[in-house]
Amino acid sequence: MTEILDPKEALVDIYCKQLKLPGLKATFRDMARDAAALNQTPVAFLAGCLAAEVESRAKKRLSTRLKQARFPEIKTIETFDFTSIPKLPKNTIIPLIECKFIKDRENIICVGQSGTGKTHIATAIGVAAIQEGFKVKFTKVSDLIQELLLAESEYRLPRYLKTWNKFDLVILDELGYINLGAGSPLLFQFCSERYEKGSLIITTNLEFSRWGEVFGDNALTVALLDRVTHHAHVIPFIGESYRFKESKQNIVLKNLTD
Repeated sequence: MTEILDPKEALVDIYCKQLKLPGLKATFRDMARDAAALNQTPVAFLAGCLAAEVESRAKKRLSTRLKQARFPEIKTIETFDFTSIPKLPKNTIIPLIECKFIKDRENIICVGQSGTGKTHIATAIGVAAIQEGFKVKFTKVSDLIQELLLAESEYRLPRYLKTWNKFDLVILDELGYINLGAGSPLLFQFCSERYEKGSLIITTNLEFSRWGEVFGDNALTVALLDRVTHHAHVIPFIGESYRFKESKQNIVLKNLTD
């Protein structure tokens, strides 16, 4: 049996499409029924419709910015197990979720061995920043170096660097896992461009005294550290890798069940 469409509802559908109001288009029928059942005034019904559209746009904007951020996984502070890294300064990390450091154009540097939660915390702060309305971009240092080298070889480095200006926060993940080689001065330039203009979160497995090992130039390393640590929150991640700890627990459980 063919459903008979209400011509007025069909007309609202058309108007919503023309005015680009997808949130209202998806909800107005249910809201109209609720308004009738609750004897709402026309103004109250209209306010409800507009609120639905605002909420729909906010959700779409959040979804778009999360995709643009290019997080490998979506992580939040609520899903981080602080008990697994008991020496981690939780009282330092929690206030950073409020993202005041971005407004102040400050940096965060997460330092510690692999598997201690640096990327999780960096991502969680990035997700919180997006929820606060900031624009965020996540990239591994190795990927950024390749893009910088390519841009330089194609004589478009200044233009490429400017594309990052639109982001309030840039997360540079895994500094220290590879020697930067010819990319060292380019990463220095990248960070210098953001100095006191936009915030960085850097995760690294190397103490500051060892950064020269990957940059290969002591003078450049000192100059970079001077910039990124100025107005910076340095968070030490001290403890055993929770991934390694989890693997050991799985091995123990397997041996018990065999």
